[in-house]
Amino acid sequence: MENKSYLIDMDGVLVYGKKMIPGADKFIQTLRDKNCKFLILTNNSIYTPIDLAHRLQTSGLDVNEREIYTSAMATANFMKTQKAGGNAFVIGESGLNLAVHEAGFILTPENPDFVVLGETFDYNFRQVTKAIRLILLGAHFLATNPDPTGPSDEGIVPACGAMATLIEKASGKSPFFCGKPNPFMMRSALNHLGVHSENTVMIGDRMDTDIVAGLQSGMETILVLSGVTTLKDIENFPYRPNHIYKSISEIEI
Repeated sequence: MENKSYLIDMDGVLVYGKKMIPGADKFIQTLRDKNCKFLILTNNSIYTPIDLAHRLQTSGLDVNEREIYTSAMATANFMKTQKAGGNAFVIGESGLNLAVHEAGFILTPENPDFVVLGETFDYNFRQVTKAIRLILLGAHFLATNPDPTGPSDEGIVPACGAMATLIEKASGKSPFFCGKPNPFMMRSALNHLGVHSENTVMIGDRMDTDIVAGLQSGMETILVLSGVTTLKDIENFPYRPNHIYKSISEIEI
């Protein structure tokens, strides 16, 4: 029987902030020992896969950049399906800029085909104003992920979803979110890994992104309680994961 493949959310599953969640290193090693294919998924579009791999390595996890798939990569792949070789105005950091550039797009504020919004350390009001005006002129509005907030060492910070709402309110145009929970990111990740949904497990810590994305993509789902979701929170949703564990250390492969 063929081994199952795994799509694994990063924050709240493998790491919490800069610290590795206990047992995450052993879980990754077990996947390697059993020759299970896996990808680490993240809606964080700030960093490149190389940056993220270094961050995980610093936390004690043996992973490389080829084993990481970001919402920036999914967004760039979506753009290629819509208009390959086009132009884009991007608000984001190196992770998003590099992914869009490597997908063959020219980054320019002059008559772009797409306005692409991602996570950033410092949203610039002039850039946001420019984005709104370009969208009103006909540029297609894409965003990497709908998360309204994200974690930081000092507490929550506004994330892509919050800024997308501002731009939507001002422009009257709704964004197309390419990251989780959009099944497009899941299918894109499955294609990247070369596996099928029927034999793949999605492991995540969020019901509203990880678990619903896995369910909608036809995957087995595992919710871990080491991130943002509690047992009580699960009752707020009309769907359930296939399995619930306290952390990744409890999952048997």
